[in-house]
Amino acid sequence: MSQKEIEIILARHLASYLAMPILIVDTEGTLLYYNEPAEEILGMRYTDTGEMRASEWGVLFKPTSDEGEPLAPERLPLVVALAERQPARGSFWIRGLDNVLRHIDIAAFPLVGQADRYLGALAMFWEVEL
Repeated sequence: MSQKEIEIILARHLASYLAMPILIVDTEGTLLYYNEPAEEILGMRYTDTGEMRASEWGVLFKPTSDEGEPLAPERLPLVVALAERQPARGSFWIRGLDNVLRHIDIAAFPLVGQADRYLGALAMFWEVEL
């Protein structure tokens, strides 16, 4: 694991203490961390997956629309927040690594550190009962 910016370290630390599911990615889209509440929705512990490239996590959870159509990775709110450096939000289905289908709502935003250093993006999400 490479050295991380202090703001990423602090964001990860904060996420580890929060009860809401959180994902953190770097500027390349590499998944750096997801917390314990996110593990429940994603179906696998972070210690079992570790860091993943966007090309892996963008399809790993098989995101689909309400109609069951696969969502392209570039349509995912976290990818949008990362690419456009703007907040993004969405609602869709994922199949967790435990093979359970879940409907989630997600809000993602870019992470900007001191001196306007672009650091990546963070997503908060939750399971939506339908």
